[in-house]
Amino acid sequence: MTRSKWFYHPLFIFICSTMALVLSLFLYIHWYLEMKDNLGHFVKKYGVSSGELLSSETWVIILTLSILVCIILFGLFTIYVFYQKSGQLYRLQQNFINNFTHELKSPLASIKLFLDTFVKYELPRENQLKYIEFMLKDTDRLDQNVNRILKLAEIESGKKSYEFKTVDLYEFTRNFLKKNAHLFSNCKMNFHSDSSGKFLYKIDETLFESVLINLLSNSVKYNNSEVPQISIDFRKVQRKTIIHFSDNGIGIEKKDAKKVFKKFYQVGKSDDMTAKGSGLGLYMVKCILQLHGGSISIQGTDKGLGTVFTICLDPKKRSRNAKLRET
Repeated sequence: MTRSKWFYHPLFIFICSTMALVLSLFLYIHWYLEMKDNLGHFVKKYGVSSGELLSSETWVIILTLSILVCIILFGLFTIYVFYQKSGQLYRLQQNFINNFTHELKSPLASIKLFLDTFVKYELPRENQLKYIEFMLKDTDRLDQNVNRILKLAEIESGKKSYEFKTVDLYEFTRNFLKKNAHLFSNCKMNFHSDSSGKFLYKIDETLFESVLINLLSNSVKYNNSEVPQISIDFRKVQRKTIIHFSDNGIGIEKKDAKKVFKKFYQVGKSDDMTAKGSGLGLYMVKCILQLHGGSISIQGTDKGLGTVFTICLDPKKRSRNAKLRET
């Protein structure tokens, strides 16, 4: 059974259909031209009127049939491309389900182990507090994963309204890092600004915190250095605000750099457990920045040389998006 499956593969069927259509068109034209020559000899030999036998309408028929064949070929090609994209999306969704299940199962298994330990053994208060701290961290992981899914659903639905207010992004980012210093205690942070002025921009603070936590946690997660280093550079280009996030992590290959902002896409293969994360973090970052009239890109990336994310925030695009949401 497994050997005959290739007969049902869409690519094989598409190629056979295309060859059959092209061959039929070629044979039709070939036979027509051959018949025309024979009819020409017949006309000359018996003096029959050529208008009766070699009507120009025949060429119109050929042209019409050729157009129809082209339409059929285009339809087949469109169906094939759609099938391929649907299959790719299905595989990405399966990878997401597998990895996200792992993201949920790991902290749950850890919490269950600690609770079983509490039930079976009488532990000193010091050990109890240490295990409770571990369980709280695992609970935070679960909470973050669930909230990420819920937040992404809200953003994609476009039904929720957000509260945008003008803040200094430079100070906002510094305060965010101070508030979440425990998450990056083993990291070396570098801040830089090319301007002494303020980087004022209208943002939804909760959403923009999600952008920061996703980018910074990625810099830590995909990093094999003893001391992860993250540099955040702010600069102004006309009215646009540009923010660079660079790290000394494992980097990313160029073939993956173009895809990491797609929904469910993960670097690595889920079947050999080299993929990390849920495949939603950077996609959510892109969606949030689009709400703010911004964009994100990866530039100058190579495997093993760290990663550089660049955020570009344009107040003109933000105003245009705001008007579209209001209408």
